Amino acid sequence: MTTYHRGERAVQLRAGVLDRADHAGRSIGSTIPAVAARFLAERRTLVVGAADPGGRLWATLLSGEPGFVRAADERTLEVAARPAPGDPLAAVLSGPAEVGTIALDPAGRRRMRLNGRAVPDGRGGLVITAEQVYANCPKYIQRRSPLDAPSPSPEVRSEGSRLSTAQQLAVSTADTFFVATAGPDGRVDASHRGGNPGFLAVLGPDRLRWPEYAGNSMFMTLGNLELNPAAGLLLPDWETGSALLLSGRARVDWSLPEGGRAVDFTVERVVELAHATPLTWTEPEFSPANPPVPGAAR
Repeated sequence: MTTYHRGERAVQLRAGVLDRADHAGRSIGSTIPAVAARFLAERRTLVVGAADPGGRLWATLLSGEPGFVRAADERTLEVAARPAPGDPLAAVLSGPAEVGTIALDPAGRRRMRLNGRAVPDGRGGLVITAEQVYANCPKYIQRRSPLDAPSPSPEVRSEGSRLSTAQQLAVSTADTFFVATAGPDGRVDASHRGGNPGFLAVLGPDRLRWPEYAGNSMFMTLGNLELNPAAGLLLPDWETGSALLLSGRARVDWSLPEGGRAVDFTVERVVELAHATPLTWTEPEFSPANPPVPGAAR
């Protein structure tokens, strides 16, 4: 019996990695191991993806002191934070919702994902019942360390349907973003993408493109997109603590040479949050796994 849905299996078959995917799939559990609980308790941020009532996918950033994310037991994750007013997921996460989460440790180049169902805890936070729990490899994570910076509460700086010139520049120089997608049963997944600046290409105010670098062969993001093109992107501003949230539709391009793949993303909604987190971060040490970006200055 496979842990994957039909979209994931279709992509794994097309990529010729069924055996590798089956091997990797054995690491997916429905409980939170002790080592994962310790990892989560040390985190300062958590990325959460979910769908709004219109079916748009969004990913947003929650933050707090170490311990704001904790495993209450092997099936339950408690998060002492919720999105601020104006965040596209603020209303969504005020009630029950399928969520995908990813906890990233840039300093240690570690990450883990936990997907499940969230409900409000009655104290301004969330309780998530785990359905999928697994770690990912350290590839493409830029090493950074957090810095506390006094910051006002998060607020919406701008909203629209296209990227402004300044936002296009921010996207084109990003080295990290997160992507939320959803499977055929409505379950949401949140994943990390990293590379050298320029790997996320701006083709226009409503068109982005990124290469799909080799990973663990699970193809959960592409498998979801095989069946549901809705996707949400989160681009944190590591220098200021602001964040750019994008929602739109994505399509996988399989025509790259030597079996390569890329994703074309059409922007439909843009929300820029000022002071999304009170953290800023040190300058990046780029991952040695990052492929060169064609045409980028060396």
